[in-house]
Amino acid sequence: MRDSVFNCCFAPPQPPGGLEKPHWHDNGMRAPPPNNRRFLIFFDFDETLVDECSDDAMVTVAPGGSLPGWLKDTYQPGKYNEYMQRVLAYLAEQGVTPATICNTIERLPPCPGIPALLRFLMSCPPEDFEVVCVSDANTVFIESWLESLGFRPLFLRIFANPAHFDDSGQLQLRPFHAHNCLRCPVNMCKAELVQQYIAQRVCERGGRHYQRILYVGDGANDFCPSLTLSGGDTTFPRRDFPMHRLIQEMEEAKPGEFKANVVPWSNGEDIIKRLRKIMEEKP
Repeated sequence: MRDSVFNCCFAPPQPPGGLEKPHWHDNGMRAPPPNNRRFLIFFDFDETLVDECSDDAMVTVAPGGSLPGWLKDTYQPGKYNEYMQRVLAYLAEQGVTPATICNTIERLPPCPGIPALLRFLMSCPPEDFEVVCVSDANTVFIESWLESLGFRPLFLRIFANPAHFDDSGQLQLRPFHAHNCLRCPVNMCKAELVQQYIAQRVCERGGRHYQRILYVGDGANDFCPSLTLSGGDTTFPRRDFPMHRLIQEMEEAKPGEFKANVVPWSNGEDIIKRLRKIMEEKP
């Protein structure tokens, strides 16, 4: 089905007490999170940080560079996470090693200008940006890629489908959480995740809100959390990708309904330019 604002989810805001806390991957963070950051910025992973879908890269390591038809036929809409569990089991049966999987992920090209953007964020004063990854990929893929480029320390949290290599070398994958949104994949609703995280962090910050929430993405599932942002926040949809088209569609169908400022990007440099202006704004 074509991406549309009418088949994409939006979970309306709920009080923090009414939210079920999901399994959050803390990636070994030992120190308490900093509570003085002015801006909270979320990044998607596939086709936002990396310039392709990391799951699709797994096809290239299969025998013959393709998956058998019987396996591809098991895919069901909205259940991609379950499908990938079967794909990873098949790869392990075919002798694909953890090293091959990680090396394949580490070679994924970044989107244009993304390394410059991440270096910019790492160079900013420590009180400016709290950086979080929100992705329907998995923790092994994201950790491997960020570590290989030296960007892992930038990210305070990585929210993704939990994964690990078991004793036999198979990459085991689990869904991120359960939710009540009927239009999201059964394993993840990013809108609910973002709302929960912001509510928890504001509580940890003694009730102090961020000066601005920022969201960088590309897909239809990135449109969902962008709907939860306010007029003072900013969303960065990748130009001419589903997230951007959905925002345009909503603005045409329901002018004024989409609240956040919209800054389309084709290159990470586009985002850097806007972030410089945001940093100059007074609280």
